[in-house]
Amino acid sequence: MQTSTQEGLRWAVVVFEEDVAEGLTRQALASGLSPQDIMRDSLIPALEEVGRLYAAGEYFLPELVMVGNTAQRVMDVLQPLIDDQEGSRRPLRVVIGTVAGDLHDIGKSMVITVLKGAGYEVIDLGIDVPTSAFVAAVRDHRPRLLGMSALLLTTREMMRQVIHALVEAGLRDEVKIIVGGCSVSQGYADAIGADGYGKDAISAVHLARELLA
Repeated sequence: MQTSTQEGLRWAVVVFEEDVAEGLTRQALASGLSPQDIMRDSLIPALEEVGRLYAAGEYFLPELVMVGNTAQRVMDVLQPLIDDQEGSRRPLRVVIGTVAGDLHDIGKSMVITVLKGAGYEVIDLGIDVPTSAFVAAVRDHRPRLLGMSALLLTTREMMRQVIHALVEAGLRDEVKIIVGGCSVSQGYADAIGADGYGKDAISAVHLARELLA
């Protein structure tokens, strides 16, 4: 029963059936699965499949938006339970956004989903985020970690500009910075002075844990 529910939930997210996804999430919880089980075995694999479909040219931006809305419906059910499990422990805060000029969201959304499931407090700045907004978010929210995403080669240079602006504002030493996206590599992360590179959602969260340990 649990397996069929998990498979159904994966399918519902991939094909953006919001009501079905929410119902199956509640059903999975009622069957005894934990929020972490549901994320690991259903939500994250679904988002990975969507990423594959996008890379293959089978999904486009409208589909990604609808998938994101569906995944959020799932997280709306899971997040209060995750928060309860965290208890009174103050979660580590992360700010994340897609850089200016780039409208891609799916990779960032996958990272946010996994980070939340791992107990982090995530402030999502959205897409097409200007340098000044990244700097303001670091100054105002005082996160331990800043994540930046860029899918396009033409926009990844904005990551360097953000890091430079943080240095100019005297904030660079206060936050660890990780970067990711199809246009980014470990070599590029090193070249612009980032603290690390996450090639996918899972590796990004592992890196976050290492940097914030």
